[in-house]
Amino acid sequence: MTDKSVNLNINSTLAKSEDGSIQITFDIPYSFIVKAKEEALVELAKTTEVPGFRKGNAPVSEVKKRVEEADLIEKALTGILPKYFGDAIEKFKIKPVVYPKFELIKALENENWQIIAKTCEIPTFELPDYKKIIAGKFKEKQIWTPEKGSPNQKEEKKEESPEEKEQTVVSLLLANTKFEIPKILVEEEVNSRLSSLLERTEKLGLTLEGYLASINKKPEDLRKEYEEKAINNIKVDLILEKIATDEKITAEEKEIDALIQASSADPKVAEKLNTPEQRRFIASILRKRKTLENLTKLA
Repeated sequence: MTDKSVNLNINSTLAKSEDGSIQITFDIPYSFIVKAKEEALVELAKTTEVPGFRKGNAPVSEVKKRVEEADLIEKALTGILPKYFGDAIEKFKIKPVVYPKFELIKALENENWQIIAKTCEIPTFELPDYKKIIAGKFKEKQIWTPEKGSPNQKEEKKEESPEEKEQTVVSLLLANTKFEIPKILVEEEVNSRLSSLLERTEKLGLTLEGYLASINKKPEDLRKEYEEKAINNIKVDLILEKIATDEKITAEEKEIDALIQASSADPKVAEKLNTPEQRRFIASILRKRKTLENLTKLA
């Protein structure tokens, strides 16, 4: 895969890959780092306890003696990197879909620091003639051929369930739509699945190692399995979202309200779901669900 690099100024460089991966390298003047560390130290002084002083009232010079340099650097970078990244979004006209992972690659005294931010955009891809492909597949299943047995067996064949039809549609979409998923998206999905698994095993009083041993799997086997599932799940989501947009499929406010109401009898949970961000997320789920249902009707 070939990266296309763009250098708009001396402070940052953008590298975009064909799969939608993005890397921004920041060249930060050392004077900015010094100022950021000073501001971070003032903030840390508000919560650092120093013997002989009330909490938050100790001189910065005393606080500095008690703060680890690594903690100070982390606090300083946390204060400046979001702004740098925000500026880069506007400067390079990018639309990242995940918060970036920052990596400090150069941090020498009296020299500019270099930091990279890794994120991604939604990959671009073309949809196949999905209606023709899906309708053709379902029609093919209905046509009798010698290897399928006698014509009478066709009549006796059990009708596919809605779930089976959906699985057929999903398989066809995956097989006929080719594009790559950014690695950072896959990693986020895999790590989320692993964290969820770890939480569940701990609740059962098991270790992750013990659980894997009980199902005869190695950690690398589990990660590979999760990676394959993550890639397919992300692809299906993106394909259905694109089809929903093309077909102008929407989710009405009353449908979102009904789903929130049905999701929980606990008012506090319902309140958490009834935020602009969560409503957008629910709307996206409903749109994709409607899209998949419409595609199964091509049978």
